Amino acid sequence: MKHVTLPVSPKTVHWGYFSKTVAPALTLRSGDRATIETLTHHANDDYERMIQGDPGAESVFQWTREHKAVARRGSGPTEGPFIRGAGEGIGVHLLTGPVAIEGAEPGDILEVRILDVRPRPSCSACHAGRCFGSNVAANWGFHYHDLIEEPKPREVVTIFELDTSGEPYAKAVYNYVWTPQTDPDGIVHPTIDYPGVRVDHATIRKRENILSSVKVPARLHFGTMGLAPSEADFVSSIPPSYTGGNIDDWRIGKGARMFYPVAVPGAYFSVGDPHAAQGDSELGGTAIETSLTGDFEFILHKKADLAGTSLEGLDHPMLETDHAWSFYGFTYPNYLATLGADAQTEIANHSSLDRAMRDAFRKLRRFLMTVHRLSEDEAISLMSVGADFGVTQVVDANWGVHGTIRKNIFRCD
Repeated sequence: MKHVTLPVSPKTVHWGYFSKTVAPALTLRSGDRATIETLTHHANDDYERMIQGDPGAESVFQWTREHKAVARRGSGPTEGPFIRGAGEGIGVHLLTGPVAIEGAEPGDILEVRILDVRPRPSCSACHAGRCFGSNVAANWGFHYHDLIEEPKPREVVTIFELDTSGEPYAKAVYNYVWTPQTDPDGIVHPTIDYPGVRVDHATIRKRENILSSVKVPARLHFGTMGLAPSEADFVSSIPPSYTGGNIDDWRIGKGARMFYPVAVPGAYFSVGDPHAAQGDSELGGTAIETSLTGDFEFILHKKADLAGTSLEGLDHPMLETDHAWSFYGFTYPNYLATLGADAQTEIANHSSLDRAMRDAFRKLRRFLMTVHRLSEDEAISLMSVGADFGVTQVVDANWGVHGTIRKNIFRCD
């Protein structure tokens, strides 16, 4: 076993997509461990607190008229003229990787263990050592067309500080309503439609003393984590799918073990979209988006060894913790295969919790029948009385429902 560190830099991140064609930033063997730095793509909501003075963050977010450190942001076109920018923001998350796994082949399962997660402190002279994040009530949020106060519609950015001195929690510092921002290439962004645009704080009005009596318990986790799909060379990071991705489940933190079906040689694991806290549904569009560093262990389970194990037949992501298993249902289990050439943009027109619930039910039923050897009638009864289904997210186009079954149900005295 070896343990290596993968820091953030323009050479070790890719922005807004998973890809089977990007050169790996790191190659590991089964059993190896890696410390991986991740950056929030929302850091420019408050440049001073989340980027300034941090060499890694500054190198990735550097963008002037003469130089854009990470030019492509999304799976869209890279040749202009652009509406929003290279990649067109069809995918927004800053992902570190890919990490290639030696010997990984389609049909295998990659187990990713999250051993530890910790926040990335500010390097700004005014805020050094403190940790901050951004929550955005955005145009893709479930609430956006159902507001009751003026102005309507509006996007609101809330900056939080994370206190890790004891039991970690987040406290709101201030918020502001998004105003049109002009990027270094001269493109105006009237809404939050392209990642990494630096907010000019001279154009916004800070509202302080907000959520003054509220402390949000921290749940450090990675919103986006998974493997490269096989269906396209560049796949938007926004909709989750059969190889994982933007699942946005706060349970995918320290102690979690995620299992992903391998779709391409090498698996090509990437991780990002780090969160300080999130509720089920991620209703407004984002969590508390903050930069995190994680310690990971990678275990490759070969296809030939899966028979008779809990991984036999697994063709979708699965979460295992010390206490439970969780399965993720989506509007479409594999939207790329179902919706065809325009799937990455078309999926937003098909969002459905009904479909996601049915997919979660089917995946948990399969697990109970194949792994725990229950009959279908037994499995349905157990799901009705002992499983917990919840809304994972309603903001990632391919909406999600998770089904969770606790391990202690199967312990008989």
